Amino acid sequence: MEFVPAPAVHRVLCADCGTPIVPNSANLCVACLRNTVDITEGIPKQASVSFCRNCERFLSPPLSWTIARPESQELLAICLKKLKGLNKVRLTEAHFIWTEPHSKRLRVSLTIQKEVLTATILEQVFEIEYLVQHGQCQDCAKLAAKNTWKALVQVRQKVPHKRTFLFLEQLILKHGAQKDTISVKEVRDGLDFFYSSRSHAQKMVEFLTGVVPVRSKASEQLLSADTHTNTANFKYTYSVEITPVCKDDLVCLPPKLARQLSNISPLTLCVRVGNSLHFLDPATLQLCEISALVYWRAPFEALASITDLVEFTVLDVEPSGATRGKWVLADAQVALSGAFRSHGKGGDEDAMDFDGSGDQIFHTRTHLGGILQPGDAALGYFLRNANFNSDDYAALPAHRVPDIVLVRKAYPNRRKKNKPRAWRLRSIAKEAGEEGDTGAGRGVVGRMGGRDHKKVEEDYELFLRELEEDVEMRGAVNMYRSKPGAGSGLAGGKTRRKGEGQFDMDVDEQPPAPAPAPEGTDEEEDEPDFPDVKLDELLEEFDDMTLEDA
Repeated sequence: MEFVPAPAVHRVLCADCGTPIVPNSANLCVACLRNTVDITEGIPKQASVSFCRNCERFLSPPLSWTIARPESQELLAICLKKLKGLNKVRLTEAHFIWTEPHSKRLRVSLTIQKEVLTATILEQVFEIEYLVQHGQCQDCAKLAAKNTWKALVQVRQKVPHKRTFLFLEQLILKHGAQKDTISVKEVRDGLDFFYSSRSHAQKMVEFLTGVVPVRSKASEQLLSADTHTNTANFKYTYSVEITPVCKDDLVCLPPKLARQLSNISPLTLCVRVGNSLHFLDPATLQLCEISALVYWRAPFEALASITDLVEFTVLDVEPSGATRGKWVLADAQVALSGAFRSHGKGGDEDAMDFDGSGDQIFHTRTHLGGILQPGDAALGYFLRNANFNSDDYAALPAHRVPDIVLVRKAYPNRRKKNKPRAWRLRSIAKEAGEEGDTGAGRGVVGRMGGRDHKKVEEDYELFLRELEEDVEMRGAVNMYRSKPGAGSGLAGGKTRRKGEGQFDMDVDEQPPAPAPAPEGTDEEEDEPDFPDVKLDELLEEFDDMTLEDA
């Protein structure tokens, strides 16, 4: 094999340092060429970015504000827009260099290329340091000022309790509908939501229409007008009214509406409230649904609410065989709780006294045949001596009005024990002095205080009990694990003094017992079917986690 020598490589000496190099147009080596020509000239080595601490957004030139996470592509794009000389070079690579989170500095490494001489391309790597400057965006500046709202949503419900708004607050938090709200104000019969944009208010009205039966009405007020440019400035107000019928309310449907709904019995129970109302006839398990549009054509009110519930003792339950979902039709014998009472003083110890008048045992038909057992306690409406201001109820035949309508099972033994709850709820925090959109402090419902303060606390306790006893209702809200020593969620989860507010609250305003119960009765067993909230249904408080918690 014949050896073929490689072609000779001609080299010349660098004009500055004398190093042998391949000939080029400048006759300079790479090191000397970098010392002679700086391709980063015209690109600032230091810059600044604006950051709004309230909404946690960065200013994207010229006027838009963008949400960007640390070391994200969005934040890198904002940083590169701040550099003026990048259009004269070719950017090949850019990435962040780690810095301390509290240093208020961002370091970016750039790799650029540029043709310095004929057919000579030079590449260079350098760093740029950004100073994070805190400021306020336009939306947060309006939030800090007063009376700068552009649209208002007035939510009202004419009922004597606040349980609907307590549940509505949890639905808003679960779906994040409060993120565009400037502030929330509590008024007598509801809440006012303030917004900086009309579109945000319309989005809130659409959300409320999808979760509760409502009717809405819009209005606008002219603030200023310019005849030369044909522009005007308006303030918009949306009035949203929620139906005054709530879950577990006793309702007497108008006769005409009852005939249209498959001829259902007018005396029904409201078993579910969504974007429509669901009513159940406890005597036949017949179910009907009334939309918000149908309700507002001929509105009606509830005969009685859960504050009128009376506790009964179940003596006997005999299922009749008819079922519908979780409901089982049954015939039950009940008596008022405490109707049979042992006097225990003198004479026969087994003698029983009866407090009240009329029959002691009542027969009724109920839809709770699959839940109630003999000896259980149940809550229901006592209609034998009830007097309602309703023409539709007065027109009902006497044989179609039962003496008792059972609503749900009660757990008196569990309620007597002051056990702390292992869960709590979050609340909307939009008042002065509160940071962020949500918090674990007092919610927007109940901030007015005054004479209604105690009533709101009782409504909140009833709302927490409904969450514990209704699995379907728990699935619609976010429940969080309670920290050790934290409150149970009374008034939005606010931590109280030890022994006050962190246990189940007794909301029954009854006079105290004349004598304390014997020591042996304090250790009553809990109901085995008490619907405890399971641990897998609770969420962690990631917003409140710190290094110490980890």
